Amino acid sequence: MAKRFFVPDSFWNTPIPKDAEIDPRSEEMLEILRSQPNEGEKGFWLNLHKWTIPVYEVDENTPRQYVLPDKEPFSHGKCFENPVPIPDYATPDPQRDAHMAIVDWKNMKAWDMWYVYRDENGRWRSRTGMTYRLDGSGVFDPEELQIKDGDSAHYYGPSRAAAVPAIAGLVMYDEIMEGRIRHKLAFATSANAYKEFVYPPACWTDGKTPGGLPEGCVIQLDPNLDLSKFNLKPAALVIARALQEYGAVNVDVSGGKTLYGEGLYSHPSKSWEGILEENDLECIGLSHFRVLKIDRVVKMGDERKRRRQIFSSQP
Repeated sequence: MAKRFFVPDSFWNTPIPKDAEIDPRSEEMLEILRSQPNEGEKGFWLNLHKWTIPVYEVDENTPRQYVLPDKEPFSHGKCFENPVPIPDYATPDPQRDAHMAIVDWKNMKAWDMWYVYRDENGRWRSRTGMTYRLDGSGVFDPEELQIKDGDSAHYYGPSRAAAVPAIAGLVMYDEIMEGRIRHKLAFATSANAYKEFVYPPACWTDGKTPGGLPEGCVIQLDPNLDLSKFNLKPAALVIARALQEYGAVNVDVSGGKTLYGEGLYSHPSKSWEGILEENDLECIGLSHFRVLKIDRVVKMGDERKRRRQIFSSQP
């Protein structure tokens, strides 16, 4: 059976109850998402080859590398453990976010990083970094993070804008090959709410759309929807069933609406070729989804001006 991250009763690994309530603003929020440029009714894209998270499994034989901080005010979290076991073939996401995650199943530890790269001297650097337990809850403690209102979560260690683990909610290759996903998925949209997030699991937000979808909210594909009418590939059907059983969590802002597949960059034995395409789920339109009831919204997050400064500082 494919391994899954975090304890069985974690937020991420808990199926949606059959009597789950739909949020009163569900259709309103989805309509805001439909109104975004180039969006409309089409379903979710699937990031596979860029703008996603490569995950590298390591053990006691993996070389240890010190990962240096890139620049202030970005920061490795207080719990970031150095040196980090990094395979020689490891390759961060090729896009601007340059995510990378490391998983040590023997010691039950994970490292994730944002804007990670090798400098001109071959040394690893990253702007953020977190180390956390694979047998933990998968939800960070806001009191420990101590993020200040108006700042980015990236200043405090998390590499996801919603301050959730980068590995949480990924569609993993081994799960697809097994034919079953047993956890919530992660998604991002271009219509995330400004200074509104849902804890748990989110501890922050970089949203900038008034009235949009709060980061940390859960969407669900109608569990009564007959998936056979969409003629999905086997791998896409696995994902669609997970969206019905577990749903997906809003974790970040993106250029559209997207789910995240494991980034298999430079992986020695795995590839999405012939298994999944990025547009395989777009045929399941937004009208088949609903936002589940949001019980608690925290009104804090990135300032719009601060977010522009973060990305204007990148090459």
